[in-house]
Amino acid sequence: MPAPSPKSAPIPTPAATDLATSAPSAPAFPTAAGPSRFGPVALVVAAGISVQFGAALAVMIMPRAGAAGVVTLRLAAAALVLLVLCRPKVRGYSRADWGTVVAFGVAMAGMNGLFYQSIDRIPLGPAVTLEVLGPLVLSVVVSRRLVNLLWAGLALAGVALLAGHGGGSGFGGLDLLGAAFALGAGAMWAAYIVFSARTGRRFPQADGLALAMAVAAVLSLPLGVIEAGSDLLAPSTLALGLGVAVLSSVLPYTLELLALRRLPAPTFAVLMSLEPAIAATAGFLLLNQAMSAPDALAIALVIAASMGAVRSQTRKAAA
Repeated sequence: MPAPSPKSAPIPTPAATDLATSAPSAPAFPTAAGPSRFGPVALVVAAGISVQFGAALAVMIMPRAGAAGVVTLRLAAAALVLLVLCRPKVRGYSRADWGTVVAFGVAMAGMNGLFYQSIDRIPLGPAVTLEVLGPLVLSVVVSRRLVNLLWAGLALAGVALLAGHGGGSGFGGLDLLGAAFALGAGAMWAAYIVFSARTGRRFPQADGLALAMAVAAVLSLPLGVIEAGSDLLAPSTLALGLGVAVLSSVLPYTLELLALRRLPAPTFAVLMSLEPAIAATAGFLLLNQAMSAPDALAIALVIAASMGAVRSQTRKAAA
């Protein structure tokens, strides 16, 4: 996911206003406070586990297809799966609806492309730690309660601590271009949250996600073909690419889209701070990236911040 700076994709005030409001008022989704409020939280956590273990798998196949090639395989396979499963209709939507889907697809392509360029250069834990700064900034921008600033600050403290030890290597020797790619990915991640929420309100079920994924796949295809060429068509590479697509795109994006229908976007954004902890765990289990005691403390801070954000939002809904 490339970009020179996280400020290259600022979040406009109207978008922040839209995100701060409740998710769509479809009666099928619960909106009252209570145990059902934690259903969307479970969806977000499950999505995070899936996407980070998918990213670890992607690192393992990059020597075969390159970063851009892996992105192309991931998005193209995910688009095909979603289009077959959802069979979204293409008629009856306004120009604004299509504009939202295209913007969602652009954000998705940018987020994936920049992130994979990052983890091709720096360890998974530090890359996700830098990337998650985008959603954290978004959570502060759209928040209307002072307590949310406190939880975001606690999460940021955990991210900063993990940054010093993530993956057992820290930031001291990180490739600067890889770090810049991760920050750019964070900016695109914030845009992804904005347009994912808007797409969920405009399109039924996962139809908008399927269409946006197709847009992202088309945008990434030329870069993947240029870098990997015929290697993209090797059966083993295609099979691994499908696995990455399911773990990193189909499953997590669907879960997140469903969660955003029921979960206020500021809370969703703070929950994204769990990603460095999940990434560090995936890196430890699959890529032999060791975790230290400071890593564990950072994870505890991030989880505490996320739980606090959910509790404060639930109390607000009950008031």
